[in-house]
Amino acid sequence: MIICEDTFDALDLNLLMVFLRIYKERSLTLAAKSLGVTQPAVSNSLAKLREKFGDPLFTRVGRGVSPTRAADKIAAELCPAMRQIEVTLLSYLKN
Repeated sequence: MIICEDTFDALDLNLLMVFLRIYKERSLTLAAKSLGVTQPAVSNSLAKLREKFGDPLFTRVGRGVSPTRAADKIAAELCPAMRQIEVTLLSYLKN
């Protein structure tokens, strides 16, 4: 399998974990708590993601956030891929 390294060099994959956590929690504050980081750190990560994807990804609604159509599409493709990565890692990593 050929992987385009330029794609991965252009985006810190940890940002995708932040994206998925915001998507799940629908809150930057709750995402930060579950990731064990500060809310400003999550906000900074979201700013980087917005720049990379050219989309706001989430809009503020009340005390939380709502995903944009682009975020819904990205999450729909990322979730299964991240699950597969997790399964692969769990099968090879030592406890």
